[in-house]
Amino acid sequence: MIEAVYRTKSLLAVVLLAFALGGCASVPANPEDPLERYNRAMFAVNDGLDRAVLRPTAKAYEAVTPRLVRTGVGNFFGNIEDIWIGFNNILQGKVGDGMSDWMRFMVNSTFGVAGLFDIASEMGLQKNDEDFGQTLAVWGVGEGPHVVLPFFGSRTLRDAFALPVDMRADLASSIEHVPTRNSVRALRIVNTRASLLGFDSTLDEAIDRYAFVRDFYLQQRRYKVSDGNVPLEYEDFDAQNGVSSLPVRSHTDALVEVAVESLELVSLVESDRRADAFVIR
Repeated sequence: MIEAVYRTKSLLAVVLLAFALGGCASVPANPEDPLERYNRAMFAVNDGLDRAVLRPTAKAYEAVTPRLVRTGVGNFFGNIEDIWIGFNNILQGKVGDGMSDWMRFMVNSTFGVAGLFDIASEMGLQKNDEDFGQTLAVWGVGEGPHVVLPFFGSRTLRDAFALPVDMRADLASSIEHVPTRNSVRALRIVNTRASLLGFDSTLDEAIDRYAFVRDFYLQQRRYKVSDGNVPLEYEDFDAQNGVSSLPVRSHTDALVEVAVESLELVSLVESDRRADAFVIR
C-alpha cells in the first residue's frame, strides 16, 4: 500500500491541482485561500483516514515500543535527512550550514551508531531544516495559493511541485528491495505519528480545525522560508487571523507538521532545539 502511494504521488498532485485550479473559479471568501472549497474537502478526507487508520496504528506502536527505541528510530531518520538538508543549504548559498549538516551526518553515522544517537547535537552542531521548496523560494519562486494534497496534507503550490524532488532525494527511495523499502517507509510514518499523539487534543479543541491548521501552517512555513525574517505583509495576515495569539510550545514545528499533514509520508525533522528560538510573529 505504501509503495502504491509513492508511485501515484506525482500524478495525484498534478491531477488534483489542475482540478482545483480549474474548478474553483468562484470568488474566494479568503484571498489567502482561493482553493478553500477543495482544500476543506481534501482536509476532511485526510483527517478521516488519520482517525481511522494512522492514529490507532500509532497508538498501538507507542504501547508496545519503548521510548528509547522510538527516540533511536527518530534519530536514525533525522540523520539520513541531513544529507539532503545540507545539499539544499548549499543550493541556497548557505555553504557553512550545508557543511555543518554533512558533518552532522558523518559524526552521527559513526559515533552515533548509524544515527541512532544524536551525538552531533551534543557537540554543538545545530540541526537545520531545509527542503527543495525553501530552495525554490530563495531562487525567487513565489509560494502560490495554499493547497491540501491527498495523503501529504497542506502545502503551498510551490511546495507541492517541489515535493516530488524531495521524495526522490529520500534515501529510503533508493532501497531496491521493495518489501524492505516499504517497511522502512511505514516505520518512519508510524514512528513520526506516534511521537505526536499528545498534540491531538490541541487540534481537537480548535473551533475550525481546517482554518487553524491552514493559518498556522502558512505562518510556520513562511518563518522557515525566510529564516525567521517574515515579510511585513505576512505578519499582518497572521495578526488578522489570530495566529500570533497561539501559544509557543517546545514542539511547535512538530505540532504543525502533523496537525496539517496527518498522513504526510515524509519524515519529521527534529524541532526541539530550534523551537526555543521560534518567535510567533
